[in-house]
Amino acid sequence: MEIELSWILLGLPVAFGLGWMASRLDLRQLRIENRQSPKAYFKGLNFLLNEQQDQAIDAFIEAVQHDPDTSELHFALGNLFRRRGEFERAVRVHEHLLARGDLNNHDRQRAQYALGMDFLKAGLLDRAESALNKLTGTPLEEDALLALLSIYERTRDWPLAAQVARKLDATKTGSFTGRLAHYLCEQAQALAKAEESSQAQALLQEAIELSPQSPRPRMELAQLQLDLSHHAAAFTTLTAAMEHVPASIPLIAGLYPKACIGCDQVADGLQALKSSYEQTPSLDVIEAIVELEDHLAKQKNTARGWYVKHLERLPSLVAATQWIAGEKLEHNQYHPQVQRALDHAVKPLQRYRCAACGFEAKRHFWQCPGCQAWDSYPARRVEEL
Repeated sequence: MEIELSWILLGLPVAFGLGWMASRLDLRQLRIENRQSPKAYFKGLNFLLNEQQDQAIDAFIEAVQHDPDTSELHFALGNLFRRRGEFERAVRVHEHLLARGDLNNHDRQRAQYALGMDFLKAGLLDRAESALNKLTGTPLEEDALLALLSIYERTRDWPLAAQVARKLDATKTGSFTGRLAHYLCEQAQALAKAEESSQAQALLQEAIELSPQSPRPRMELAQLQLDLSHHAAAFTTLTAAMEHVPASIPLIAGLYPKACIGCDQVADGLQALKSSYEQTPSLDVIEAIVELEDHLAKQKNTARGWYVKHLERLPSLVAATQWIAGEKLEHNQYHPQVQRALDHAVKPLQRYRCAACGFEAKRHFWQCPGCQAWDSYPARRVEEL
């Protein structure tokens, strides 16, 4: 017993010494890892700020290997992969985060949203929709609804887009009445093509009531009325559009002459167009005036003086080209060549340009084909901007 007791007394200091050494080794290793992880993290951040994404990804992967439990590093890495178009790697990172049992609710929701954005950027719209719908009732619901709205617009699912827009409008995120009016117009167009004109008109009337300051619903309604040979109704609709949205008169002017002639309201139509032109000169308004005055004279090229009048107010290559088209030149044998050169030169000036991304098009779009922004095309052409 005495021998065993002596061994115990001798063993205690040894065990204490070994424990102390082990703890020192653990602390040293922990310090090394802690130094390595921030160093890799800040190195990656530095590469990112210098737009060196390849090096930044390598640094973040190194940091994640040193500290696999750090969720922020995973988010940074996943977002980098998505920006680079490496969607599969981004999805794996965010799915790994969602698979962790120790992730708090806030980070889990962030990972769910990031996963939905991965699928959206990759063009996997059905999987993106499924991922984003899981955020209903969370603090990220509004962000998810905005992404869902983008999905439904891309797939042209206008009824679902309208549902989401109404939810967003109710949350006071912003005003979505203009978009809702566009969605109703899109549905009305489909119904009109299917020869369901009464339902189309009902949707367009709803759009007018929803967004009175939007020009599109009245213009779409007038076009439908003209297609049905309801010229008097179209004249009334377009006149109301000119009163409610005077900035869009250059667009409305394209439909106006047909409505005026069809219901024998040429004089009233001319008066309205001339009044508009005096306030805000526009080439499209001049075109409509010339068409109506030629109709009254029962002869073409009788009202070309309006182009000269416009040139007196504003320098315009388009107006000069239109005027020269009906003139006899001193060397008239060269007129076709001169006219062809002028027509070619004015083509870029007759386009419409998106105010959001600069995308140019021959015709006016309510939604930009380039950046998908709504109502980003001014009513005026490039020369008049």
